[in-house]
Amino acid sequence: MSHMVGKQCLVTGATNGIGLVAARELAKQGAGVVIVGRNAEKTARTVESLRKETGNPNIDGLIGDMSSMADVRRVAREYAASHSRLDVLLNNAGAFFGKRLVTKDGYEMTFALNHLGYYTLTRDLMDLLKRSAPSRVVNVTSGAQAMGRLNFDDLMEEKSFGGQRAYNNSKLANVLFTFELARKLQGAGVSANCVHPGIVATNFGKENPTGFMKFLITMAGPFMLTPEQGADTLIWLSSSPEVEGVTAKYFARRKERRVNRQALDAAACARLWEKSEQLVNKVAP
Repeated sequence: MSHMVGKQCLVTGATNGIGLVAARELAKQGAGVVIVGRNAEKTARTVESLRKETGNPNIDGLIGDMSSMADVRRVAREYAASHSRLDVLLNNAGAFFGKRLVTKDGYEMTFALNHLGYYTLTRDLMDLLKRSAPSRVVNVTSGAQAMGRLNFDDLMEEKSFGGQRAYNNSKLANVLFTFELARKLQGAGVSANCVHPGIVATNFGKENPTGFMKFLITMAGPFMLTPEQGADTLIWLSSSPEVEGVTAKYFARRKERRVNRQALDAAACARLWEKSEQLVNKVAP
């Protein structure tokens, strides 16, 4: 019997791509899985499909826009109200935007969706994660983090916007957030790691194919990983006994990798946490 039987997982961005594959494989291992999606109809279809494909009836869905802090907080409340434990939180929802968009909260869309969504959901479920220890937080980042540089005086890219730069910075923010989260959870029995899934053949980035992202998709097409290949390390970090207790690491292809130097600056990690807290607290719960 799989050691995942009886465990509970929450996966964002799970109606397609690597998130869908991760949700499916965790369900196949016997875990209860709750997926988060923006579209109610698509999420319901995905839940039904996963139940049939895996034979696991313990799969449910929650609806929320992960770029809206009110939605994220509601998702956290709804999950906590209906589940007594959370063994794995897999933060996967994210996107690339070629043009500067602003969320209903007034925040730049890339930063809000790719980072603040992770931060807020994890923060609001932290007590449940601690009560469920040993538990795990897995944050999907990208190799693009290596090209990022967070400007704490312009996190919303108001002075000048570049789609690729905003994406790079949001993925670097995922790493800083992961490392600071691991520090805050030290001794609590909750691990926090982040993962680069590789360049995966999904719809990611195709909605706003401009500049470098368009070039990358065109040139990398023949060499892209399948969603199953891309999801492999996510699933491994979420479920494997091999990484029980391993924390504050950045992985790709099941190997620990080097990170952007800014992520090694503990003061920068703490500053991002503080800035994130201030931004989230500015909007209604």
